Amino acid sequence: MLTFLGAPIEFYLFGLTLAGVALFHHRTLLVAVTGLVAILAYQGFIGSFPTGHGLPALAEHFGHEWVILTNLLLLLVGFEVLSNQFEKSALPDHMPNHLPNDWKGGLVLLFVVFVLSAFLDNIAAAVIGGVMARHVYKGRVSVGFLASLVAAANAGGAGSVIGDTTTTIMWLKGVSPLHVLPAFLASIVAFAVFGVFGALAQQRHQPILEHDEPGHPIRWRRVAIVAIVLVSAVAANVTANALSDGEEHAPWLGMAVWAALLATSFIAKPDWSVTRPAMKGAVFLASLVAAASLMPVSALPEPSWATTLGLGALSSVFDNIPLTALALEQGGYDWALLAYAVGFGGSMVWFGSSAGVALTTLYPEGRSVFRWLKEGWHVPVAYVAGFFAMLATLGWQPG
Repeated sequence: MLTFLGAPIEFYLFGLTLAGVALFHHRTLLVAVTGLVAILAYQGFIGSFPTGHGLPALAEHFGHEWVILTNLLLLLVGFEVLSNQFEKSALPDHMPNHLPNDWKGGLVLLFVVFVLSAFLDNIAAAVIGGVMARHVYKGRVSVGFLASLVAAANAGGAGSVIGDTTTTIMWLKGVSPLHVLPAFLASIVAFAVFGVFGALAQQRHQPILEHDEPGHPIRWRRVAIVAIVLVSAVAANVTANALSDGEEHAPWLGMAVWAALLATSFIAKPDWSVTRPAMKGAVFLASLVAAASLMPVSALPEPSWATTLGLGALSSVFDNIPLTALALEQGGYDWALLAYAVGFGGSMVWFGSSAGVALTTLYPEGRSVFRWLKEGWHVPVAYVAGFFAMLATLGWQPG
């Protein structure tokens, strides 16, 4: 393995890819695909793949990764179609009458996303929150509030084994749902920070609508479709994990979402054109996840609360799925604290989580890393506050 200043060459290629995403946010797909191709070319011709040399080794590697990558592609595009059905139902137009007329309206909206993500995939919670925000704020949603929406989706899923891919992996590998549940303590503390500051900033940016706009009757057929798709997703997730032998053998969640979308399209046809921008975002994230999976990371530092804090920060730019898998293989981590760290940590940068990528398909202006960090400064602060509140309350409890 070739190294430079003690680090494998692959890490420099991956770092350049992430820097390119940050600098050229209007060309993120091209940068991500180029970075993946460069890493594959280097490992194929000069270095080696994580599973060895040659095409058989590459095939073996992606034989382990294809389920996660396919699920990402199916879910990111599928939930974009679902958000279109939700928007066409006109239900979001009727939210102003049910939300407080000041900054607390934004806080309640974020809390709805937080609760939804405990039962749904965080991608679905984020895009539904994004659609609601577009209607109650007349389409003028600040990047800081987008960061809060992503944070709410990730925080709500951190303590639930069906709310986030990382916690689902823990469940598949034998971690009890009860051992992940305490992560909600950190999530609630974090919500108190990013929720309040995000809602206040959005109210200054664009006040919330005080009343529903007339002329938007609710289309109950589309409301029913949204409910059917979401129930199908939850049922598939729970069933697949309950019957699993510790591994995911097929992208059951993504397939269930698409089966429900196609079956219900005969009731009310969605706008299939939304799949084009969603596919670009899906391929972008899949490219980054694939590149991260190729990194020669064979072990993590000794488990400790400090290591866990660092893994959460790292997950804002490095895929949290392989980090979680390595931590499970190594053992000795506090699973609830790790679930919060790697689940919520990705909120600090827009491409750090699938929820962020999905939401920025609706709001492309959120793809500027610098705007995300500047206007969403409250998310990293919330991450640290939640982490140390949980550590101070429950202590370090390695599993």
